[in-house]
Amino acid sequence: MTPDLPPLGEVIRRHRLSAVKSLGQHFLLDANLTGRIARAAAPLDASEIIEIGPGPGGLTRALLAAGARHITAIERDPRAVAALTELAEAFPQRLTIIEADALALDLPAITPAPRQIVANLPYNIATPLLLGWLENITAYDSLTLMFQKEVAQRLVAPPGGKDYGRLSVMTQWSAEARLLFDIGPKAFTPPPKVTSSLVRITPRGEPPAPCRRADLERVVAAAFGQRRKMLRAALKTLGIDTGALLAMSGIEPTERAERLTVIQFAALARAYAALTPRAGD
Repeated sequence: MTPDLPPLGEVIRRHRLSAVKSLGQHFLLDANLTGRIARAAAPLDASEIIEIGPGPGGLTRALLAAGARHITAIERDPRAVAALTELAEAFPQRLTIIEADALALDLPAITPAPRQIVANLPYNIATPLLLGWLENITAYDSLTLMFQKEVAQRLVAPPGGKDYGRLSVMTQWSAEARLLFDIGPKAFTPPPKVTSSLVRITPRGEPPAPCRRADLERVVAAAFGQRRKMLRAALKTLGIDTGALLAMSGIEPTERAERLTVIQFAALARAYAALTPRAGD
């Protein structure tokens, strides 16, 4: 049975939860929309749910109402922590609140497996959070995350367009990303200046092509660091013979980063590793 809860507007007023710009806060209070997000993240009762930046708890309520077995909520705003504590009391043993900066936490170390993340991410830290989670993506069953639409489009972008870049390659090498739906600015308090998009990210069993993540990150950063240049010039920042690197990878020197597939980037990463042997290899 769902307990009788005060309206979120009342919770916000009582705890003086005006959004703080430096924390990237935009509260989603529409129960229909938070319920839709919770349904998109289903099933919720088979794993630990981790929510980042829950604020006054609009999405948290929806996840609990949709059957989440247990939620670990990571919140750095002490005002929101106080509001969430009331929610935890209404749902005994189903909500744990950790007052901390999510960027500083090792989530698998503090939550039991299986686990998934469901969150309306603070805009100002969404990308670094995701890149950190991708490094250990198999620790999660799935990630259901709200981003600015332009960031979401980069996650799913295919080669050949302006949206395709470093974030596209690193995400798609580790996982499958799917755009679910958009939410307009008016749904949030305060309204952001951009549309938001919900994305479902599911870890791959194996990457589409083998390589070391660190090598992939290095070549992808170099290639897109000067994306308008041909690869023979853009990759010079790696400090190795770019002609040999590209020949070993089977990639034309006149290609540009935005045209390479994830599999081709993995080939570049393997060639880079071969040309820069490390101590102990």
